[in-house]
Amino acid sequence: MTYSAIPSAVRTSAVNTQISDTIRRLRQLNQLDVQANWRSYAGDLPIAQATQASTWQSWAKVTPSANNQITWEKGRRVLWLGQRITVPHNLQGYYLQGMLLRIGLSWWADKAQVFVNGRLVQEGDLFDSVTRILLGQSVKIGDFFDVALRLESPGHANGALVRAVCLYELAAQTVNPTAEPAFVADEVGVLQEVLNAFAPEKLDSVAAALAKLPWSVLSVTDRASFDRGLASLRQQLQPLSSWVKQRQIEMVGHAHLDMAWLWPISETWQVAEQTFRSVLSLQQDFPELSFAHTSPALYAWIEQNRPDLFAAIQAKVKAGTWEVSIAPLWIEPEMNLGSGEAIARHLLYGQRYLQQKFGRQGTIAWLPDTFGFNWQLPQLLKQGGVDYFVTQKLRWNDTTQFPHQLHRWQAPNGTQVISHHSAPIGEGIDPVKMARYVCDWEKQTGINRALWALGVGDHGGGPTRDMLELARRWQQSPFFPQLRFTSIQTTSPLCRRPRCRFGTTNFTWNSIAAATPTMLTRSGSTVAVRTPSPKPNCLPRCEPCSRARLTRKRNWKPPGKKSC
Repeated sequence: MTYSAIPSAVRTSAVNTQISDTIRRLRQLNQLDVQANWRSYAGDLPIAQATQASTWQSWAKVTPSANNQITWEKGRRVLWLGQRITVPHNLQGYYLQGMLLRIGLSWWADKAQVFVNGRLVQEGDLFDSVTRILLGQSVKIGDFFDVALRLESPGHANGALVRAVCLYELAAQTVNPTAEPAFVADEVGVLQEVLNAFAPEKLDSVAAALAKLPWSVLSVTDRASFDRGLASLRQQLQPLSSWVKQRQIEMVGHAHLDMAWLWPISETWQVAEQTFRSVLSLQQDFPELSFAHTSPALYAWIEQNRPDLFAAIQAKVKAGTWEVSIAPLWIEPEMNLGSGEAIARHLLYGQRYLQQKFGRQGTIAWLPDTFGFNWQLPQLLKQGGVDYFVTQKLRWNDTTQFPHQLHRWQAPNGTQVISHHSAPIGEGIDPVKMARYVCDWEKQTGINRALWALGVGDHGGGPTRDMLELARRWQQSPFFPQLRFTSIQTTSPLCRRPRCRFGTTNFTWNSIAAATPTMLTRSGSTVAVRTPSPKPNCLPRCEPCSRARLTRKRNWKPPGKKSC
């Protein structure tokens, strides 16, 4: 979830409204919502039967809800959806022959299977829930594709097919001298975000350039002439490129994986293996991909049960394309209810494992999904050799919004760590959303480099091939921030280099002064306790904390009895 620093009055100004209307009109030229075209069957059927178009004729027609979703009852109930997608001659006058066709889908389902022409092409779940599936590389008018979805609702909530859109793109996937209308629309959307944040007086020039688009040629489906108009538009906007290119988005592949939540621990091991193998496979085709994961407990299981996979991970860590700096804790633990002793031992066991198996220690407490943080955590982290704390969970607050994205967090004893409230996890390549985040980040911190964690999360997954292909495509755009993969440890908020500064947010969050631990406050969600970590005065005498800087010494032995 990203919160905009641009006042709503500015976003709804006349010039912004004009730009936004043109963006919507451009997207309609090569994107078609097909949500209302599904037919549905409530209940399970044999796959061979349910994926045949002839079967769908007896199914019920679908009427999406007011928010354009298709919903069905919770309780792991199965819903089948099917439709035949036929390539039309044009969309709003934009000729489609020879273009590449994908279908973009998103769902809220415990299990999802996507079939194209009777063949299973993708599976997903509650968190691997957004995809763009290639249907045809160079389509002809009248080509058709039979798409069937088998969706199983969650046990705790109604299921939903959130989105189904046909996406027609240039078969060559080039972006210069121009791209398809929706891509250009996103470029204009990125410009709109950046200029609203830093140079709103330049928005008039964007609106003036958009007004020159040759819409009339679409009356005779003259795509070539309209594409020349798009190229001319981008040429007119070229002087504004520098405003965007001053910003940089630093990406890292990421896959959050709860050890056990809506699944047993045995499934966690399976998902971890699948995620890690997927990353290693993608790195062969995308050598620029860097990846980071947090849990030594998972690495230990892989080491014991999949030694070949573990050896490959070790090699990537050594090569610098697989990062363990965010793994100082044995798992991503609860930080409010657990005792100080438990947190200290998470640090002890995690750091010792990293040192023994990878020859390095973790410096970043990466806790994106923990619901609250006791006010002594900086003291515990620092004693465990950790200098930085990262979460995105407080962005979920629906009551009091946490006021800082980058600050020093101070424990009651005066210990400080650098605290970074990051972009959301579980994200793909959404150019306008990414631009909005980097602008909001810069306006608050004064730093024009922002971190973006790329990849499916919560149930493993990590980056997908489509995400990486999209990243490469947006790297070519003159109207998108500089985009590159990097190490989390060297990104602007979390680097030790002298030139990395706090910008305009040189602020210390004092837990005592705030009179509360740092916690998620959200209606109907987990309740975080408003207490410090238990037995605070005992912690410095506990064995895991007693030998100053426990993980800065390499030859650690397992702790014996508690000393407090």
